[in-house]
Amino acid sequence: MPNVPHLNALDQISAALTALETETGPVKLSGRVTQVSAESIRVSGLSRVVCLGDLVEFEGKAGIRQGEIIRLDQKDVVIKPLERVTDIGIGSIASVTGGLAIHPDMSWRGRIVNALGEPIDELGPLNHGVEAFLLDRAPPPAMNREKISEGVRTGVKVIDLFTPLCVGQRVGVFAGSGVGKSTLLGMLAGFGDFDTVVVGLVGERGREVREFIDDILGETLSNSVVVASTGDESAMQRRLAPKTAMSVAEYFRAHGHSVLLILDSATRFAHAARDVALAAGEPPVARGYPPSVFADLARLIERAGPGCAGEGSITGIFSVLVDGDDHNDPVSDTIRGLLDGHVVLDRQIAEAGRYPPVNVLRSTSRLANRAWTAEQQELIHRIKGLISQFEDTKDLRMMGGFQTSGDEQLEKACLLVPRIYEAMRQRADQVQPADPFAELAQALSYSS
Repeated sequence: MPNVPHLNALDQISAALTALETETGPVKLSGRVTQVSAESIRVSGLSRVVCLGDLVEFEGKAGIRQGEIIRLDQKDVVIKPLERVTDIGIGSIASVTGGLAIHPDMSWRGRIVNALGEPIDELGPLNHGVEAFLLDRAPPPAMNREKISEGVRTGVKVIDLFTPLCVGQRVGVFAGSGVGKSTLLGMLAGFGDFDTVVVGLVGERGREVREFIDDILGETLSNSVVVASTGDESAMQRRLAPKTAMSVAEYFRAHGHSVLLILDSATRFAHAARDVALAAGEPPVARGYPPSVFADLARLIERAGPGCAGEGSITGIFSVLVDGDDHNDPVSDTIRGLLDGHVVLDRQIAEAGRYPPVNVLRSTSRLANRAWTAEQQELIHRIKGLISQFEDTKDLRMMGGFQTSGDEQLEKACLLVPRIYEAMRQRADQVQPADPFAELAQALSYSS
C-alpha cells in the first residue's frame, strides 16, 4: 500500500491488514475429511487449533454444510453434522468458524426460529442484536443470583391450588404420551404476568408445531419467541434447540424481563444428546445413556431461574416425556432431582375425563410455602389428606368390602373429594385470573 506520512506505525499495520483482508478474504483454519460415516465425519489438520463445540463448515457438492466438533484426537477431530449429509467425500475441505452463538434482539418476539436462530416463519430476516449469546453459556454464579420470593398465578386452578409456582422457579411436567401435556403447557403459556414467553419445541411432529402455535399459543405469540426443531431433523439440531431457546430467554432476562420458558420436551433433548455422545465414542452407563447426557441436563436446567442483581428471571417449565409411564427411568429421575418441583399427569385420570389430569398426591412444589399463606398451606395439607384416604380405600369401597359408616374422616372424604375433583376440572379456554381458593370454597359450599 502507498506510504502515508500522517499515519503512525500501528495505523499503518492496521491499514495493511485491512487491505490484505480485502484482497484475499478472511483467513480460515481448514483441514481435510479423512473418514465419513452415517453418524460422524473425521477431519485431519485441526486437532491443535480447535476446541470441543466449535462449528465447522464443509464444502459439499450441493453447497456449504455445517457440523459441530464432538471429539478431539491426536491426529484428527470427530464432527457431527447438523443435518444428514450425502455430498461430503474424502478430501473435502472443512473450515473452522468458531463457537455456536446467536444474536437475539427485542424484535424477535412474535417470530419462529430454528435451532440455529434462523427464521422459519417466512416473515423476512431477523434483526440481530449487538451481543453474541453462546449456546453453551455457563449458568449465573450461585452466590450472585437473586432469591426467589414472589408467587405467580398461572390461571390453572389445580396448579395454583396444589403446586403453586414462584417467579424464577423451575418445574417439570411429567407425563406419558397422549395424556394432555401439550394442552397444559399451552394453558400455562397463555396466562401469567410475564413480559416474554420463550417456547422450545424439540422433536415434535411437524403437524404439532403448527397446531401448538396457532391453536394453543394463539395471541400469546405476539410476545413470544418459538424455537422449533421437528423430529425429522438431525440429533444435532434437536440437541441445539433447547440451548437456543435458553440463550434467547437469557437475553431477555439480561434486559430485566420476567421470562416464562417452556421446553417441550427435556426427554427428547436427552435422546438427542445420547445420540451425539454415542457418536463421540462415550460408553453407555444407564439404560443406554452415556454420562455426559446427565451433565448436559444439569447444565441446561441450571441456566434457568433468577438472574443476578438488576436482571430479570426465567421461570422454567420443562416437560418430561415418561417412557412407558415409568417415572423412575434415568432421565425422569435425574430431571426430577434437578428441578424445584414436578407436576405428574396421570393416564387413569385422563381416561376418566378429568382435565387437566394432574395427580395432586404425586405432584409437589418445593417453593409452595413462598406462594401460600399459612392458612392456605394448612388447608391444602388437610385436603391432600382427604384425597389420600379417598383414593386408598377406593377399590375396597367399590367392591363393598369397606364401610364408611362409623369413620367420620372417611365419610368426609367420600363427601368432599368428588366435589373437589369437579371443581378442579378446567377446559383449555377457561384459564382466568380468579382466586382458586375462593372458587373451591364456593363450589364446596354450593354443593353442601
